[in-house]
Amino acid sequence: MDLTHYPRIRCGHWPTPLEPMLNLSADLGGPELWVKRDDCTGLSTGGNKTRKLEYLIADAIAKGADTVITQGATQSNHARQTAALCAKEKLTCHILLEDRTGFEDPAYRLNGNVLLDRLHGATVSSRPAGANMQAEMETFAAGLEAQGKKPYVIPGGGSNPIGALGYVNAALELTHQLNEMGLKATHLVLATGSSGTHAGLVAGLKILNSPLKVVGFGVRAPKEKQEQMVYDLACKTAAMLGHEGVVKREDVFADCNYVGAGYGLPTSAMVEAVKMLAESEGLLFDPVYTGKGLSGMIDWIRRGHFTADDTVIFLHTGGSAALFGYPETFELEGYVT
Repeated sequence: MDLTHYPRIRCGHWPTPLEPMLNLSADLGGPELWVKRDDCTGLSTGGNKTRKLEYLIADAIAKGADTVITQGATQSNHARQTAALCAKEKLTCHILLEDRTGFEDPAYRLNGNVLLDRLHGATVSSRPAGANMQAEMETFAAGLEAQGKKPYVIPGGGSNPIGALGYVNAALELTHQLNEMGLKATHLVLATGSSGTHAGLVAGLKILNSPLKVVGFGVRAPKEKQEQMVYDLACKTAAMLGHEGVVKREDVFADCNYVGAGYGLPTSAMVEAVKMLAESEGLLFDPVYTGKGLSGMIDWIRRGHFTADDTVIFLHTGGSAALFGYPETFELEGYVT
């Protein structure tokens, strides 16, 4: 597997740590639990999109772009990291944010990732829920082209074969860490949304013939749709690397029972999971992606889907900045004035 044919900007802090979660393992009485700290990638508070953007922004520059357009939900981690790398590479960045929750709280609309988007110098504009965001970006790009600009459009989450290369590379990195540590992990767990992280890992691990099973916990789409998105992108990514057919449909699994009322809408299980990790491991997770992924993993352990014989790695994809957009969700008491 040779990734050197694709341009890459090396801006992340690699490798990200692989750490045990001893307290959580003991509290749950389940499998041996580890966390892959992709919240420590180093770009604007970190997160998984850094891996994708190393390839996507390099591709944009290679194609002569002077402007980047991308989209996401209001508290998008992808938007924040895109804005940061564009700032670093002196590219103009335009972000279109879809209002998927209907929240009017100023903290949600102006704080957290939205504040950081603007702090990095990106322009931010909103679109209503259900808008065709790809079409919105293409229309926006056409307007810029008419002004003589050279825009490059990045899909939501950076989820295309170029972006997924970042998580093919992560599969290599994780496999090397496991070998160096002599750690025989059985499962890799993550929150799965726009599909690029999940697809890149599946493609990379299959190319490497790794026995590690990837378990995705959905944060938006129904199971069938989520799995199909991941499978299609994993196949395209593997084929791009010369390994067509290596990914099988049964290699892709997503449990979408922990979404709750919808994308970005809090659940009591997410709140419990985020508080549990903050109090037991000193780790911060976000309320949209990792928090719901954690709630799924914790419930699986309680239900015996993971056993004491398993060794489970949770992929921490970052996003704690979004916590500041949900100040009332966690109902914390004891603030002293």
